Amino acid sequence: MRELPETSRLRGRDLIAVGLDGLRGRPLRAVLSALGIAIGVAAMVALVGLSSASRAGLMAEIEEMGTNLLTAKPGTTLSGDAAKLPTDAEGMVSRIPGVTGVSGIGLVEDATVRRTDKISSAKTSGVAVQATRTNLLKTLSGTVRSGAFLNSATSQYPSVVLGADAADRLGIDRADANVYIGGQWFLVVGILDELPLAPEIDRSALIGWPYAARLGFDGHVTSLYERSTDAAVSSVRDVLGRTINPKNPEEVQVSRPSDALTAQAAAEETFNALFFGLGAIALLAGGVGIANIMVISVLERRQEIGLRRSLGATRGQIRLQFLTESVSLSALGGAAGVVIGLAACLGYALYRDWPLTLPGQAIAGGALAAVAIGAVAGIYPARRAAGLTPTEALATT
Repeated sequence: MRELPETSRLRGRDLIAVGLDGLRGRPLRAVLSALGIAIGVAAMVALVGLSSASRAGLMAEIEEMGTNLLTAKPGTTLSGDAAKLPTDAEGMVSRIPGVTGVSGIGLVEDATVRRTDKISSAKTSGVAVQATRTNLLKTLSGTVRSGAFLNSATSQYPSVVLGADAADRLGIDRADANVYIGGQWFLVVGILDELPLAPEIDRSALIGWPYAARLGFDGHVTSLYERSTDAAVSSVRDVLGRTINPKNPEEVQVSRPSDALTAQAAAEETFNALFFGLGAIALLAGGVGIANIMVISVLERRQEIGLRRSLGATRGQIRLQFLTESVSLSALGGAAGVVIGLAACLGYALYRDWPLTLPGQAIAGGALAAVAIGAVAGIYPARRAAGLTPTEALATT
């Protein structure tokens, strides 16, 4: 009795080599096919990475500025009119147990800031003039980008410190410039860095409290800033309104700026799901492209399939060959997408001076999704190739 020949086995490395042969034979087509997967993975990694870096940067700012800062602003009266904080509000707040610093600013309503006296007073560029205490920067834990902050001497004269946004809007990048405020020339003695916990300062021109009276300032605080020990924040917040205005505490709006930034960071994190969805749509489109290319590849390589079948290749080996080719194509696109996405993410994070956080979830998810989509996209072409008999395949001209 004649023995049947053993079925040839295709080792793993041989399977990979055979699968990659199809890609090497048509490099341009392979690159264009993998491009869709690369774009999807790059979008996913970059968007999630930027969101994570932005959130990390925001949390770092909160950590640096502290969560023990409270602000108090005037609300409205029962009749709907604008309320005012008492002129002795700062002194009253400083006597609360646990308070380590109090400062404030007051809006100089009739004053405008202009780069020169040739510009109409109606064009304020959105910059407000605020009277300020000399301890404001210390209370807010802020820093000076250029020059120095107001002190007991400069606050008595026409000197001004510009917030970060105010300086940009006025086209001033360093101290020692001059601006026109309330019909007078003021010397810019300092420019501040951004203050995430007090954005109203960024948009303001700060002048000394004593000198502001010459411009019609009424002496009322419009934004009061209070710094306390971490343990006393909650207790101070509970009594801050009643301390500032014992008769009408409801006319005082008390807030914790770090809460808004923390909520913003949490909101940015929720967008990750949306970014994953956008990347998944691009990956799906790339998977359809790979499936289409693999079907065309099967039609073009029917004679190759027939020859391999005649030489002993089984249907399973043909199926694995084309499935490996599809997965390899998708995996290469996924790897390229990860590199592109990381480069974009890290480059922008360095530009914005954000912490360099690798989006591990997006990298792993993108890579696995690329391989999975490649496998799914290759199932039909692989089954179609395996279904060809040697006679059918070799009969193709």
